[in-house]
Amino acid sequence: MTGSGGEQPVRTRTRLAALLAETSTGALGASGGRVAAVYLRSGTPGLLRLAALAGLPGPLFRPWWRLHVDGPFPVADAYRLGVPVMLANAAETVRRYPQFAASLPFPFGSVHVPVPGGSEPLGVLMVLRQATADTADELLDRDLLDRLAEGLGAELLGLADGDPRAVVWDGEPLCVRPPASRPARPVVARFRWDPVTRAVYADDRLHSLLGLPLKDFEWTDTALADTLAPDDTHLVLAALRATAAGKPPAAPLWLRARDGTQRLLDLWPVAESGAAEHIVGVVVAPGPAASADGAADLLPQGVFCLDRLGMVVYVNEAAARLVGQGREWLLGRPLWEAMPWLAGAPYDDHLRGALLSPGPVHFHVRRPAGRRGEPGAGEWLAVSVHCGEDLLSCTLVPASRMDPPVGPAVEAQVPEDPVTIGGSMAPLYRPITLAIALTDAVTARQVSAVVVRELLPAFGGGCLAIYLLQERHFFLAWESGFPQGFLDPFEGIGLDARLPGVECLTTGRPLFFESMQQLAAAYPGIPLDAPEGARAFLPLIASGRPVGSCILGFDCTRSFSTEERTVLTALAGLIAHAMERAQRYDSEAALARGLQQALLPRRLSTHPRVETAGRYLPGTQGMDVGGDWYDVVEAGDGLALVIGDVQGHGVQAAATMGQLRSAVRAFALGDRPPDEVLSGTNRLLIDLDPGQFASCCYLRLDPATGRARIARAGHPPPLLRSPEGRTRLLDVPGGVVLGVDPRARYPVAELLLEPDAIFALYTDGLVERPGADIDDGIEALRLALARAGAAAGRRGGRSLAGVADRLTATARHATDRPDDVALLLAARRSTPVRHR
Repeated sequence: MTGSGGEQPVRTRTRLAALLAETSTGALGASGGRVAAVYLRSGTPGLLRLAALAGLPGPLFRPWWRLHVDGPFPVADAYRLGVPVMLANAAETVRRYPQFAASLPFPFGSVHVPVPGGSEPLGVLMVLRQATADTADELLDRDLLDRLAEGLGAELLGLADGDPRAVVWDGEPLCVRPPASRPARPVVARFRWDPVTRAVYADDRLHSLLGLPLKDFEWTDTALADTLAPDDTHLVLAALRATAAGKPPAAPLWLRARDGTQRLLDLWPVAESGAAEHIVGVVVAPGPAASADGAADLLPQGVFCLDRLGMVVYVNEAAARLVGQGREWLLGRPLWEAMPWLAGAPYDDHLRGALLSPGPVHFHVRRPAGRRGEPGAGEWLAVSVHCGEDLLSCTLVPASRMDPPVGPAVEAQVPEDPVTIGGSMAPLYRPITLAIALTDAVTARQVSAVVVRELLPAFGGGCLAIYLLQERHFFLAWESGFPQGFLDPFEGIGLDARLPGVECLTTGRPLFFESMQQLAAAYPGIPLDAPEGARAFLPLIASGRPVGSCILGFDCTRSFSTEERTVLTALAGLIAHAMERAQRYDSEAALARGLQQALLPRRLSTHPRVETAGRYLPGTQGMDVGGDWYDVVEAGDGLALVIGDVQGHGVQAAATMGQLRSAVRAFALGDRPPDEVLSGTNRLLIDLDPGQFASCCYLRLDPATGRARIARAGHPPPLLRSPEGRTRLLDVPGGVVLGVDPRARYPVAELLLEPDAIFALYTDGLVERPGADIDDGIEALRLALARAGAAAGRRGGRSLAGVADRLTATARHATDRPDDVALLLAARRSTPVRHR
């Protein structure tokens, strides 16, 4: 089952479309949302595609049609983790997902619910909704959203004959028109106001439009104002007085009725038959029904309405004149076809703001000169956009009738290719989103992965390569989309090679080729990876120093606008600085790992009756080393096992770790009791570095009898697996962490280590994950020890190193380890152990 519709049966495609429409519109009702969307897995591994969108025109959401599952977005987290992600408002969105907030900088909340489908989700149901307080859940039916997601997953699996792998979507999104919130009714009413008597003369239409009972009603200006929302009553009275004084509003007033619905009020003075001047007013509830009543054409300002898919559903005569098209031609057309000069950057952003924000949006635009010089061509227009429950209501007023704009006006440009209009805002967001994404990338590989994820979708690229300069030669750091082996001959080329990737760096100027033929003509004999396409070669220069080159390839011939060239050049600068930082990180990280390894024990003390195994894994975040350590020390006629974790990271933490390890070793060699070892180390740490603290667990074992005495200072409790397989968390009493209280005491507990039992000490990096309870991590480690110990027992009980490897396998293969990991295992054997 795919979204492209290629080989799907017609019945399946029809049911799929209906299912997506029902789910997305149902989600709007369950959440009081403005926009609902369904993302599904695509045929490309690691990529989600937008399958359905309700409440927002599809082209306005084009930059988010594709999302990577490992991207820093709430949709990706909901899919990858399989749990709902709820963001109450913009503040929480900025705090948790700054890149998502930068790409949609509007005050809204959102809910992201995974669509279940077996071992992993099939997709995500997303709702953008009204912002709430941090703890509020107004208008949100979580149970219904969960049921909608579960029902969608079950139906999708049914359409795919129960095979989750067949549930993929590779087509464009299905754009769904939300159901109207209320039936159509008369939407235009005219009234007259006498400034002297303050009487209002109105017909039954005004009663109906304002939701008043159809009965005798004594209309006055105050009574008229009282039908509106309290915050808007003074606006009506002030506008009436100003009009009577000869200063009518330059543009219609946008008001709210008491039920929250939208109203448009326009006023102007009229002298009838030589009588005293009266004020005529027209009240409009913008909507499709307005076209059935010619009274709206009395408005001198242009008014048009869009549904939530961007379709023009109403336009009055004044708007048609300003637009330069007939009403019949405009009605039923999408905005980007009816008024292309109101689409694209930055107007897409204004329309998104109106749809996603609670307030109106105002801006200026210059309508392009017409081909036949129609009236109004080239003049500035003031545009106001107000969002109702079902419609976007817009007014057009010649700017000459308005007060001068407070902010800068933007001149409209008709896009050359209407097909790409919806995506034209993406390049403007990319410098922001790429910069935010690159802040989390610390290695060259991570930087390259971010560039592929952000750059290719933004500009529709098909392939990308990044070369870094080392000792005046180019070496490939990352490539995606090129034919296998095509880039091999370019590995290690020097700065004297006549190639566009080299010359863009040596000259410092980006090179753009709109076709492969243009590239071949500029560089005769250059190998081409495809007969058709376009290429951009971007120099990576950071603070005046050459870093490398970035090659961006497109599958089809295309031009590069001035805006695109500027944005791509700016992005190249961001990439260069990130790559320079990553190269510095790689060298410093290598030095840090060397320091860490030097401070850890090269070999553990041994005993004929005791087998031990230790493992250490550094964290992967940042350039700082950690403070975890373990050790096994001879103590009298027995052994001492110790594990510890110094707070923080960096050289200071590593140095403190080295000092504590030496102190504990010295106390252990003197065969001091466990409580004295911890008390002495505690006082030493306070003397060495006030403010630094560490956790520690110390065990003194008698290998002959198996008796052990143990003390703990703020460290996670140890685990013990009995020879029969029972694995439990030891309830060992403990004291405070080292370095806090010089008078702290550390109680000692006793236990018996039976032959072939496995004793496990560990640091929190092995069991703690962001957003998860550490108790759950400890329980997972307990179960893993039970399984690993059983596997070791089947092989004769002589593979404690294998047990250690299995317990750290998940952490070892994780690309993201927030903290370093230490593990120490010990087992007392009934026969002598052969140590190597």
